[in-house]
Amino acid sequence: MFGILGGSGLTSFAELEIDRREVVRTPWGEPSGPVTIGRIDGVPVAFLPRHGHGHTIPPHAINYRANLHALKALGVEGVIAVASVGGVRDDMQPGAIAVLDQMLDYTWGRDSTYFDGPERPVTHIDFTLPYDPALRERLLAVAGGEGHVLIDGGCYACMQGPRLETAAEIDRVERDGADVVGMTLMPEAALARELDLPYAALAVVVNHAAGRGDSKHSISTTEIGRVLEIAMGNVRALIVSFVRESGAHPA
Repeated sequence: MFGILGGSGLTSFAELEIDRREVVRTPWGEPSGPVTIGRIDGVPVAFLPRHGHGHTIPPHAINYRANLHALKALGVEGVIAVASVGGVRDDMQPGAIAVLDQMLDYTWGRDSTYFDGPERPVTHIDFTLPYDPALRERLLAVAGGEGHVLIDGGCYACMQGPRLETAAEIDRVERDGADVVGMTLMPEAALARELDLPYAALAVVVNHAAGRGDSKHSISTTEIGRVLEIAMGNVRALIVSFVRESGAHPA
């Protein structure tokens, strides 16, 4: 079964034929909400919006450990994470969708590991490639075959939020190598790796990052909403194609 973690703009999934909603209790507390379980063309899918169904949980307060643990407990074998981002690199224009391949983490104070506490031995995971290469390649292959336009690769800078960044902060992360900026993929990606859960991320560019493009002086939330509506429709279509293709060719 595939798991989909929805971000800003993807709090529901109309294409999912719903079977049930499951409340999952975890050793790490409550997930962001009940997990919606259903089917796309007969293929089982679990959907969880990380900000809650009413988009009420800010990035720093998301219970990432509970979310990933709940999906794993339900039998999810791979996760596609969707995240709204600001574009730093010139070709990361509003409306673009990237299959990320690298990560920078600027967050703090988030519960970032399952290996924490006196009864748990310290465990170091290999995080050289933070997104599962095989799952990335499958997404790109399906997109190419179905005519979906994706950018192959991109380094995601994960900021603390919930405020947007200053222009100087964007200058810094660009010097560090960031292509897009967001607030939610860490520690999410690392926790998926600790659970040995293949994880890939679709970054949906909804605005120019601070000080870039049309955001020289300010960022328009009205414009973000307009781009989100269109771009998330494209993301849902891509995920439907991916699930359909994966169901026909599970290997």
